[in-house]
Amino acid sequence: MKNPKFTGRNVPITEIANATGKTPQLIRVGLQKGVFRFGYAFVNDGCTEYNYYCPDKKVYEEIGYFNGEYCDD
Repeated sequence: MKNPKFTGRNVPITEIANATGKTPQLIRVGLQKGVFRFGYAFVNDGCTEYNYYCPDKKVYEEIGYFNGEYCDD
């Protein structure tokens, strides 16, 4: 099977939650604790809220989910 065309798109937490049947909160906490390896959770200096980055390629490699709707092809 041919790999999809990755764009580096940040896959939203809600989209990952829908694709996996899990809650967005579970996805967020899993990223914060390093349990999930398909993205990153980080807090900027002086802030208390987490930011999340889940690149489409890592999401695909770890859980097999890819949304081709965002490709240019």
